[in-house]
Amino acid sequence: MGVMNKLMGFLGLENEEYIEETTTVEEERDEQESSHKRQPTNRANNVVPFQAREKEGIRLILCEPRHYSDAQDIADNLRHRRPVVVNLHRVEKDQAKRIIDFLSGTVYALNGDIQKVGDTIFVCTPDHVDIQGTISSVLEE
Repeated sequence: MGVMNKLMGFLGLENEEYIEETTTVEEERDEQESSHKRQPTNRANNVVPFQAREKEGIRLILCEPRHYSDAQDIADNLRHRRPVVVNLHRVEKDQAKRIIDFLSGTVYALNGDIQKVGDTIFVCTPDHVDIQGTISSVLEE
């Protein structure tokens, strides 16, 4: 039976132990009273207008990574739908290329966009932010 129990445990089919909790009547009464206090009296208080999100504005993140490992933090900001300006002047050229490759894959997966706006400066945006226009010095390169 030991092998069968191990196999069942590996597959997640083992019998679970149940922990019995006991509470006194006073504790239950206190919990019920506190839960009544937490419940809103009017359900309209739970509704947040959709326009409230627009009032917050868009937060633009500025990053100057120093290592390739900083690219994951930039990607996390993109995942949270925040546009990011990345300045790569403090990173070695090979590391900068790896960071841009990583961020290019990230914005592609998120249906976003990445554009070069300077010699070592890039703008990465999620799908809800549009970039319009071009910078002439970047086109010459």
